[in-house]
Amino acid sequence: MRKLKLQIQMSIDGFIAGPNGEMDFLERNWDEELKQYVGDLTQPVDTIVLGRKLAEGFIPYWAEVSKNPGNPEVEAGKKFTDTPKVVFTRTLTDCQWDNTVLARGGLAEEINRLKGQDGADIIAYGGGEFVSGLIREGLIDDYFLMINPAAIGRGMPVFEDLKAMQMMKLVKATPFACGIVGLHFRPERN
Repeated sequence: MRKLKLQIQMSIDGFIAGPNGEMDFLERNWDEELKQYVGDLTQPVDTIVLGRKLAEGFIPYWAEVSKNPGNPEVEAGKKFTDTPKVVFTRTLTDCQWDNTVLARGGLAEEINRLKGQDGADIIAYGGGEFVSGLIREGLIDDYFLMINPAAIGRGMPVFEDLKAMQMMKLVKATPFACGIVGLHFRPERN
């Protein structure tokens, strides 16, 4: 069975964005070691799952990056553009993006169907409501939390809607020169 990985950036106090969606606290000067870490995480992935709100910015942004050979992120852009994507939506009726299909069924049902298909790992990216749903339903197999060196006091959490406490096992903690700490957790399941 395929694994679902979550890669998400957050503040040290657990928010993925400010109260109005601000992301100004995110460290933008990634060092080469952090870029390699994220590249190694995404390399074995052959499916990306996204919520509709994030997809509307994420997919066009990386498509544009992939077309610009002078951009230092062009390889990441190509990876994100060429990898098949599944966008979870309740509002879209047709898909406007290449290599993308829409999922309108129940979150757990659709994710478990994807996990049961042949292929490599699946990676999930935010937004908050989508990620909260994945966490609440216990669908994530590996958490890759990129903790940014900032506390913002209030904002958009992703762990607030848990049905019950979820115990995690720390697999690895990796500090980076830019101040971000990569934390890899795996849920402890009975």
